[in-house]
Amino acid sequence: MWYWFFKFVGLGPLAWWFLGLRWRGRENLPKSGPFILASNHIAFIDPVGISMGVPRKVIFVAKSKYYSGKGIGGRLLGWFLSAIGQVPIDPQSASAANPALETSRRLLAEGGVVAIFPEGTRSPDGRLYRGRTGVARLALPTGVPIVPVGVTGTRDVRLPGSKGGIRRGPVTIDYGTPLDLSAWAGREEDPAAWREVTDLLMSRIAGLTGQAQVDRYPSDEETRARDAA
Repeated sequence: MWYWFFKFVGLGPLAWWFLGLRWRGRENLPKSGPFILASNHIAFIDPVGISMGVPRKVIFVAKSKYYSGKGIGGRLLGWFLSAIGQVPIDPQSASAANPALETSRRLLAEGGVVAIFPEGTRSPDGRLYRGRTGVARLALPTGVPIVPVGVTGTRDVRLPGSKGGIRRGPVTIDYGTPLDLSAWAGREEDPAAWREVTDLLMSRIAGLTGQAQVDRYPSDEETRARDAA
């Protein structure tokens, strides 16, 4: 209930106006059955634009730290994410991510739509970083379609209270054609296949956004920046 309230009555209409949302390629979204939305991640507000363009309920895999924030704002964010049915995950730990992957498998088995940011976190500089293999691990054994998504413009948006004043969109969301996974049939549990599918996915996302690709995880870049400070 809360999901649809926020999408169509609360947050959604305001976000559509403020972000100047534009969607392209919505004909590529499956009309029924489960599928995975796999997107680049350049701003905190990316999930809003992505989900607003999909007529069905979209469940995002969100960083677990957002569910246990401090203060009133942190607690409200945790409540909001839980209320709209989002899934917590630790992007830096493969073992900690397993429960979230299992939950995502269950949601897909029930015919749901799951959205994942393969980079695991926001890009520190707007470039597209190396993707983690969770999307491939979900899709290959089940044959669930992967729809690449490209988000542009959210990095330039400034919400009320931001430094430098308010800045509206436009924000564009591109939904690409689903990946053809037939070449990896019979390799569902092969880590090399997971990597190949993930690299193809990231290339497709880059084609939608025009981002330069970086063959490192964004967490590696954050570590390099801290070490250089």
